[in-house]
Formats: sequence, C-alpha cells, structure tokens
Amino acid sequence: MTIGPQFVEELSQALSLRRVSDGIAMLDRAEGAWAELDPTQPNATKLLLLIAQWIDVGYRDHRLLECLLIRFPAECRRSLPVEDYLRLRMVEGFRALSAEEVDTAIEILDFVLRAEPGMADDHLFTVAHFWKGRAHRKKGEYELAFKEIVCAREQAQKSHEDAVFTSVIQIHESWLLFQKGLRKEALHLLSHAEVTLRNTDHYLARGNIESARGRIVRHSGEYAKALEHFERAIDLYSAGNPDHRNLARALVNSADVKRLLALQLRKRIDSRALKPDQGRAERQFSVAPVATPGTLRSRYQQLCDEAISQLRQAREIYALQGHCGGIGAVTVNSGYLHLDGGDIDLAAREALDAYRIGHEKNDQILMARARILQAATENAKIEEQLGEEVDIALHANHAKQFSDEALTLAKHTQNTQLLAAAYIARGMTEANDFFQDWELARQSAGEATNLIGEGENDHLQDDLAALKTRIMRASGINDALRGWSEGMFGDKTFQQVTEEFAEIVIPKVWQREGRKISRVAECLSISPKKVRRILRRAGLLNRP
Repeated sequence: MTIGPQFVEELSQALSLRRVSDGIAMLDRAEGAWAELDPTQPNATKLLLLIAQWIDVGYRDHRLLECLLIRFPAECRRSLPVEDYLRLRMVEGFRALSAEEVDTAIEILDFVLRAEPGMADDHLFTVAHFWKGRAHRKKGEYELAFKEIVCAREQAQKSHEDAVFTSVIQIHESWLLFQKGLRKEALHLLSHAEVTLRNTDHYLARGNIESARGRIVRHSGEYAKALEHFERAIDLYSAGNPDHRNLARALVNSADVKRLLALQLRKRIDSRALKPDQGRAERQFSVAPVATPGTLRSRYQQLCDEAISQLRQAREIYALQGHCGGIGAVTVNSGYLHLDGGDIDLAAREALDAYRIGHEKNDQILMARARILQAATENAKIEEQLGEEVDIALHANHAKQFSDEALTLAKHTQNTQLLAAAYIARGMTEANDFFQDWELARQSAGEATNLIGEGENDHLQDDLAALKTRIMRASGINDALRGWSEGMFGDKTFQQVTEEFAEIVIPKVWQREGRKISRVAECLSISPKKVRRILRRAGLLNRP
C-alpha cells in the first residue's frame, strides 16, 4: 500500500472528528507502508506528526515513534523545509513528554513556539501549547500549565478548529481550574466537554472526564461518589485499550479511594470496640439493619483486598508501558496500605523504592510523596517503640530528615494538597514521642490549615485533625487559653486564634448538648454550617 495525500487527509479528518476506531483501523491497514517511512516522501513529516497525535488519543504507545524518528538523521534534517523541521521537533517533544522526560519536552516545544508566525500552520502551534501545558502540569507548575492550556483553547476557538479538540483541551483546563480552588467551574467545564464528546468513540477523553470528576469529588470527601466515577473511567478505558496507562492511573485512584473508605470503616470498628454498649443499643432500637462488627471487618478486608488487586493490575500495565512514574505512584499507594495493615518495614521499603524512581526521573511530586510516607513509617516505629533508645532517636532523626525534605520538594511545585500533606508530616514528626516540640507542631498545623481550601474534606482533614488532637492533648488546652488571655498570640492573626478557639469550644458544647448540631448553633449563636465544618475538621462527624 502506498501512502498518498488522500490517506493523510482522511487520517487527519478522522483525528479532527475523533473517529477513533476508524483512524486506528486506517493506521493498522497501512502499517506496512508507514513503518517504512522515507523522509523524502511527500507529506512524510505531516504523517509522522499525525501518528504522534493518534498515539495521544490512544493508538499503541510512544515507543512506536522512536523507530520512525531514527529515519530522520541530522544530515537529512538540514535540508528539510522549516515547517517539516518544526513538525519533526513536535514529534520529538511529544515523545519526550510521553517518556516522562518532561524538561526535554518543555524545551523542545518552547523552541517550536518561538518560531515566527506563518512558518507553520496554526494548528501545529495550538497542539504545541496543548502539549507544553501538560508537561508543566506533570511538574506541578500549574500557573504555567494553565497559561499554555488556555492559550491552546483560545487558539483552537479563534481559528474555528473542530469543537472536539477544543473539548479535549477543556478537560485539562478543568483540572487546572480545580487546582485554583474553582471546583464548580471545573465540573461545569467537564460537563460542557462531555456534551461534545458523548457521541464520539474517543474513549480516552471520555474516560479522562470521569477520572477528573472522581479526583475532584474525592477532595471534598465524597468517596463513594468518587469511586463511581473511577469505575466508569475504568470501563471506558478498558473498552478502548486495556493496556493504556490512563487505565492504570484510574486503577490507582480507585485503589486510593478504597483505602480511604477502609480507614473510615476501621474508625467505626475501633469506636465500637471502645464502646460495646453503644453498638448493642444501636442494634436494639434501630429499625433499619445495623452493621455488626463482623460485617464491618469483612467489608474492611474486602476493600483492602480490592485495592491491592487494583494496584497489582496497574503495576502490570505501567511495567508493560515502561512508565516509571506510574510504577512509583503504585508503590506509594501500596506502601500506605502496608502501613495501615501494620507492616511498617514493607511500607518503608515501598517508600524508598518510590523515592528512587522519583529521583531517577526528577519527579519532585513523587519524591515528596515518597518522603512523606517515609516520615510516616519512621514515626510509626517510634510509636510502636521498635528497638532500643538509640534506635528511637535514629527513627526520630530520619523522620525529621524525610519530612523536611518532603516540605522542600513540595515547595518547588504549586500542588497545595502536596504541600499541606508535607506540613502535616512535619507536624506529626515534631509532635512524636521523641521531639514533643508542640509549638513547632502547632505552627506546621497552622500552615496546613491555611492550605486546605474551603469545601475540601478528604483524608488531609482527618490527618490534620489527628495532629491537632495530639497537640491539644499533650500541650494542654489550659496553656493555650492562658496564653491568649495574656495577649500572647505568637505569629497568629486574631482570625486564626478565633478559629482555634472554636475548635476547642464547639466539640465540647456538641458533646454536652447531646451531639445535636442545631443545639450547638443555637447555644453559641453561630450557623449550623460552621458547627459542621469545625466538627468535621476535628474528625467527629462522618462524611455524608
């Protein structure tokens, strides 16, 4: 089969309309021809860039490009027209992006974007902005990513590009809006994109919409709802390409949510173990069936087993794709499951492996997540009193080193959730049984509180509540009240002191008033909404 201008035009049209199955069938039928791509062929670089874009919508993987790029050696490139050379560099930029060589991708795509207008068609520059924005996002550089993604979307709309590509760009824009705290706007943009993509077989984009929704609602603590979105994403990805890395990512996210649901169940199990009479009373007077400790434990184990199984499947896909960052994400999540189950040593090994992967790829987000987990394992060893006194000191110093490094790494990104988690890790280290530095722990808790946005109610709130409870129990409420009464606020603003006072008073009044939010609101003349917010931050209310 000979690849001519008509084939390139039809393949381009299928891409524009996101007729994915048609385009994949065309590429498969013509594989013998394009696999022997000759740089002297007319439309050679145009076809090569099209193949890169088809890989981006789900066709095979980026390693396919490597054997095609070697057909364009340096001596050949010197004689290429400018537009052909820019297309070739675009393909190299996408390959670098897909191969986790993010800095290289940014450098190449920036070179393309600095070319004079008119040297290539507008669509090439639109795609360059789109890919460069995604590269910045991978680094946690959200402001730069947002700038590039918005530029890509505006150019697509201005030049009347197909509505489908515009919608694909908006999926990425929605996630960056969410990072800015614009949750409603992000979800609205996803719904808008879904309308355009609903009647296409672009399984990757449709799966990305569900995956993004799952990650957004997870941050508000709606774990059951998040799980539904991730399951739909898994179904969409699986139907298109059961070995795609986005399927692995959805499996990791689903496993993470199942772990968080399991932790909630464990709290209920522990609570009933401490108050057996309360559990008997619930079963005696409740009309609806009440879960017994046995059924709760069974469900807890089921969630953990499902999470481990999904992580195992994700690891296999990432290994098949040679995606180190994905393997690192699997390793971190697996480490937390082992830590929850009490296997501290295995969790520590997983954390170390994840850090090594992150360091190799210069992935600061993965390195920070790994260091946070390492700090948690060292603090767990202190809490379990594993070893002699000299060992406890060693664990404490390691925890301090890891939490400080996690904080430094997180500050190099614009990921506020990651930074909040790093501050909590440092606070937990300062509040461990070895250091007991309550003032520094309180400062870390304050920094984390400022970073957790309004409406966010996920596991970070639970971790922060646990840190604050530990500080309050150890340092004493009376010390805090005495200091405030004498005007000693430290570096805190009056608003921060007011919030801390509310966190002390409201739970006490809630207990006294029979755990009735309406009574607390009436008694203290504040809104029920604020009462609920404070109680959730204190870890005293179950999420809806």
